[in-house]
Amino acid sequence: MMVNGILGKKLGMTQIFTESGMRIPVTVIEAGPCTVVQKKVVDTDGYDAVQLGFGEQKAHRINKPKMGHFKKAGKGVFASLREMDGEIAELEVGAEIVCGDVFSAGDIVDVMGTSKGKGFQGVMKRWNFSGGRSTHGSKFHRAPGAIGCSAWPSRVFKGKKMAGQMGNERVTIQNLEIVDVRADQNLILVKGAIPGPKNGLVTIRKAIKA
Repeated sequence: MMVNGILGKKLGMTQIFTESGMRIPVTVIEAGPCTVVQKKVVDTDGYDAVQLGFGEQKAHRINKPKMGHFKKAGKGVFASLREMDGEIAELEVGAEIVCGDVFSAGDIVDVMGTSKGKGFQGVMKRWNFSGGRSTHGSKFHRAPGAIGCSAWPSRVFKGKKMAGQMGNERVTIQNLEIVDVRADQNLILVKGAIPGPKNGLVTIRKAIKA
């Protein structure tokens, strides 16, 4: 009777220690509480899902169509909306979902977020190219080198590793272990690193490939 995931905010990284003294790096996520803003069913929408709202937002920053959407739910204004599937038959609009309802310690999850934007970067930083010699008369230092022939194929292949925008893209880290769930504080401790900056929006859902 519960969804497969929840929205959260990345708070940062720390470390915890096991009883045997092993150190485990963890990411602390403020997960929920989330509110059901809309419920979708097969008869009217073609699939079953609930739309979850997370995070506070000032009303004057919301446009009129979205404000009307929030008024139907009658549970305030939210900064972020995401759809989640799962066993939603007993969930109704306005229901509140907390991290303890969805996850427990030992669960394997996928975490989705937006990576830190690095701006326009060259091939050495973006793709780890080795670059050229720094001395002995070399004029080839950080350049990418040849990107294709003139005679054939007379074009640059799609996907060619070149300089360009780095970061600021949706990234999914799969099969991370939940080390601890502190439901009273709305916190989830996930083993390892996750994408995005501090206070960045993340989506935690039950692992697809676990």
